[in-house]
This record gives sequence, structure tokens and C-alpha cells, in this order.
Amino acid sequence: MNIIVTGGAGFIGSAVIRQYINDTDHTIINVDALTYAGNLESLAEIEKAPRYHFEQVDICDKDKMESVFKRYQPGAIMHLAAESHVDRSIDGPADFIQTNIVGTCNLLEVARAYWNQLDDDKKSSFRFHHVSTDEVYGDLDDTGFFTETTAYDPSSPYSASKASSDHLVRAWHRTYGFPIVITNCSNNYGSHQFPEKLIPLVTLNALEGKPLPIYGNGQQIRDWLHVDDHARALRLVLDRGKNGDTYNIGGHNEKTNIEVVKTICSLLDRLVPDSPYKPHENLMTYVSDRPGHDVRYAIDADKIARDLGWLPQETFASGIEKTIHWYLDNSEWCQHVQDGSYQRERLGSAEENGDDK
Repeated sequence: MNIIVTGGAGFIGSAVIRQYINDTDHTIINVDALTYAGNLESLAEIEKAPRYHFEQVDICDKDKMESVFKRYQPGAIMHLAAESHVDRSIDGPADFIQTNIVGTCNLLEVARAYWNQLDDDKKSSFRFHHVSTDEVYGDLDDTGFFTETTAYDPSSPYSASKASSDHLVRAWHRTYGFPIVITNCSNNYGSHQFPEKLIPLVTLNALEGKPLPIYGNGQQIRDWLHVDDHARALRLVLDRGKNGDTYNIGGHNEKTNIEVVKTICSLLDRLVPDSPYKPHENLMTYVSDRPGHDVRYAIDADKIARDLGWLPQETFASGIEKTIHWYLDNSEWCQHVQDGSYQRERLGSAEENGDDK
């Protein structure tokens, strides 16, 4: 099958593509506009594979997207292209509206026009897989979990834009019969993650002796999902998910932000024994909380386990150690990804570092 992956040069998209090329016989067409978080170096290991193709296209460009569909005749599309950083959405929400809502609408229309001209067999097997976030559900108290039927209650411009795109995808299914699946995931971490996110930010700052920002009291709880586990789940849903269904994907690893930071510090103390900044916990700095900061996210992933047989392979302990090793072993990638406009400054204070999503 030919599969279009939008946002394939991003953190999650590149993990999906690496798995597809290494573990399957599918041909992958990576469609990415290469904005600040897109990095083709994350695909260096597979870029010469004959089943991999790259098209630098913005999903908002209808003509170019139509050309991509016409050229490659895909059997499915996995839509990951999105602005995805909460703090950045607070500073500049318009880009999130344009990419996440307008871009998704444009992609749906291009894909639907393409799907309409397929023969019956290809029509029935085609899927539009929309990849979303648990943040669309809003906030949780100390108990309970997000399920696939939890009401949407987004808190930030980012989560509101993703909630909007989820609704559009469902509307195209209900109105036009367009075949879709939707996934909502918890916090991802792993190799090749852009350093505005919590784990790479803390790791790289600690290695340089810079402050490790803790929002508020650091007690915000997130469910951490290793990106390779997420990529396996996404491939499974695209392949076997039921038309029109939603699947929540979680890592079964609830941690407070301060727990995550202290774990990273402890690992670096052990893995970089000659660091002049030991103990790295001394670098922790409490900063004002993010406006409207959700206190707790937690995913009930029973449905994907029950219906499709997916379970995460990584615990947080195993996954975080692999992740820190990767950043220590790939300083050149880290340096190159930081050469752009983002230099690990704080975003989204709504007045003027780091984020948990």
C-alpha cells in the first residue's frame, strides 16, 4: 500500500515512518512543510530507501496536495501535521487555527475528492487516520480517566484547535460517509523530540548547567507514552481500526512533572558522572505557572487493548533511560535542531521554559 503521512518530519511522524520502512513493505509518502519543528535529519536512516518519498508541501495548499494524491494514489493517509505546542499557541494562536483547523479541512476535502473516484474495493479499504491528543478532553481531578466518550473541554488555543479538527473529521464521516479513524494520545516522549518539550528541554538544559524550569508547584500529572509504542499503535489502528471509531492511546505511566524532572536529573547524575553540574536537581527553578494549566491528564486505553490487542512495551523507567541515552549519544542532532529560532526560551507565559506537552 502507498500511505501518505502528513507531518512526517516531526517527532511522532518520523517515528511512524521509520517503523513503516523498517518493519513493513508499505511505500510511505512524507508530506511536510518543514516548519520549525520539522527535521529531515530524524529520517536520515531511511531517507535513501526506495519505498520512501518526501514532498515538501503545506497541507493548506490545495493544488499541491491534489498533485500528491494524483501522483502517489494512496490507499490510506495518516494525518499528523499540526502545530502542537501549548505554550506556542498561547503566544500565537493564529498559526494553530490555520494549520490544525483550516489545514485539516483542506486535507479532508482533497482526500474525499480522491476517494470518491476510487473503485468500490479501494473505496472500502481506504482510511483517513486523524492523529489527535488527550488535551481535547480538558482537565481531570485526582481520579478517573479519559475515555473515548469523554466530553470535549479544551483549555488552550492548541487543544481547542485539535478539538475542532477532530469534530471536522467526524463530520466528514457522518455527512459524506468518508472512512476515518481517530486516535487521541497522551504525552509522548522519546528520541528526536523538539527541545521545547519538557523531557528534551530539561535534559539539554541540565547538560549545559542551565535552569530547569518547573511550572507552578510541578504537581501537574501526565500519562507518559513512549513514541515507539505510540507509532506501533497508530499503525495498528490504521490497519485494523473500525471505520468511524476513536481509540485512546496511553502509556499507563502517570507521573507529576516534578517526578519526571527529578528522574532525568538522577539519570544524568549516573550517566554523566564527570558533569560539573551534579547533582542536577540543584538546577531546578520554579517559575510562574502556565495560564489555564490543566492539572491532570490520564488515558483509559482499554478499548485499543481489547479490540486491537495493543499494549505499551515500555515502562516509564525503561523508556526514559533509553531516551536520555539517545540525547547523550546524538549531540549533533541536538545542536542542529537548536540552530533555528527556538533556543529553549520560555514560551506561553501570556506576559512576556519548557512544557509538559
